[in-house]
Amino acid sequence: MTRRQAAAMLAASVGGFAQRAGAQPPNILFVLTDDQRRDSLGCYGNKEVRTPHIDRLASEGVVFDNAFVNSAICTPSRACYFLGQHERRHGVNFNSGTALAPRAWEGSYPVLLRKAGYFTGYVGKNHVPVGDKGYRSGIIESSFDFWYGAHGHLSFYPKKPHAIFRKSKADTQPEILGEGAAEFLSAAQAFLRERPAGRPFCLSVAFNLPHRAGTGSMRQLETDPELYRTAYRDRLNDHALPKHYTPKATIGTPRLPADVLRAQYRQNSYDYVDTEASLREHIVRTYQTITGIDQVVGRLRAQLAEHGLDGNTVIVFASDHGIMAGEYGLGGKALNYEPCLRIPMIVMDPRLPETQRARRLPNLVESIDVAPTLLDLARLKPPASMQGRSMAPLLRGESPRWREYAFAENLWSTQFGNPRVESARSRDWKYIRYFSSDRALFERPAAEQARAYREWLSASARGLQPDHEELFHIASDPDESRNLAGDPAHSAMLARMRVECGRLVREAKGHLDADPDTVSLSAEPPSPAG
Repeated sequence: MTRRQAAAMLAASVGGFAQRAGAQPPNILFVLTDDQRRDSLGCYGNKEVRTPHIDRLASEGVVFDNAFVNSAICTPSRACYFLGQHERRHGVNFNSGTALAPRAWEGSYPVLLRKAGYFTGYVGKNHVPVGDKGYRSGIIESSFDFWYGAHGHLSFYPKKPHAIFRKSKADTQPEILGEGAAEFLSAAQAFLRERPAGRPFCLSVAFNLPHRAGTGSMRQLETDPELYRTAYRDRLNDHALPKHYTPKATIGTPRLPADVLRAQYRQNSYDYVDTEASLREHIVRTYQTITGIDQVVGRLRAQLAEHGLDGNTVIVFASDHGIMAGEYGLGGKALNYEPCLRIPMIVMDPRLPETQRARRLPNLVESIDVAPTLLDLARLKPPASMQGRSMAPLLRGESPRWREYAFAENLWSTQFGNPRVESARSRDWKYIRYFSSDRALFERPAAEQARAYREWLSASARGLQPDHEELFHIASDPDESRNLAGDPAHSAMLARMRVECGRLVREAKGHLDADPDTVSLSAEPPSPAG
């Protein structure tokens, strides 16, 4: 969509905000990265990566030190962000055979904000199918006033796989998405100049980086910006590796039993953790693309200031999940260890007084909290369908009663040997329970896989016992190196965490016999790859 078309659409529908009394609700800029670990930003302690603009965002906003995703896989996690729901409630994953029903999508934060009068835009990667035709339905595209996105993975060079990006001046993903975001802001500002009491905006920018689908397709072309050709390579052999990094050739006893994690079926897109040399190359590309994203954030903030929008624009920065980097020989995500679940989350609200900014909060916040927070900031009441909690009171410096446990799950099983897994985490303790995957199920028809998935949504709540358990004292063992589940000295804590995990599973699912608000896919979505 061009700037002129976007501005025309905006002018055609003034919405309700122009008639409301009092100050206008804030504009919202939500930046979501892909596979980005919490420890990959300067503001979270990384001394090697260069992220000055995101670090500045953190210094002027609120940093959540204990932010977690509820599902560490691309599609279910992004659905969690859109709907404010756990996967057991929204029911969409790569093996579910389903897409969100159109009526379920109506409860997403972008749709609700648009109905309330917000001018909405989406730039970047979408990985959530909606309607029985999934990504081919066109439902998500039509849900925004401004759309500059594509479904599935974008590649580092998005123009080739996705025609929508071919008019961009740049060739590389961060810069292409930066162009789209800048065009959206110009369209929004064009309308505000014509109608000062017009609608606020919500722009969602979803990068497909530093996901391996992007970093793995980098080619160091002569036309690439210098950043992607040479940055960080001068220290290729000096970058810090994870504390418990274990090359594949030196793995003695596997971290998980072979019938729980069927490592031989894990995706080869994670094999960069197998050797130190390939991991170091991956780290360089990860840092390059994170710095590229940082530069986009800096340019967007500058443009907000140029348009006079910076004083009323809330910026939220987060990731769809983290990823293992060879800790204990493990690659990929979905395993519910800290590197997979723990994410960066920063909220910068320029309207807050100085005393409520430049803070770090210890509260256990989750990805399902983002949607109700955005609605709350827009002075809208989150619908009952949302299971997350608004973080707005925390941003204001209030002390609401907050959750004591964070819950996460993975229900993507069979295809790549991933186990089904559930976890409960308090400030000090972490409990993980695994259910062995049925590899043979992958060879059966898709309808049988989808039926099994529906059963898994409530199986543990109905009494299915786990095949393996882990208990970690996070306070003294943040690297999850010592499994205490078999230690009699911690049997009472194990029993307590089992109870809490069961409670969280039941809360996430809701009524055990209720089916998610999904539709069966009549057309296959793009290749998953997580």
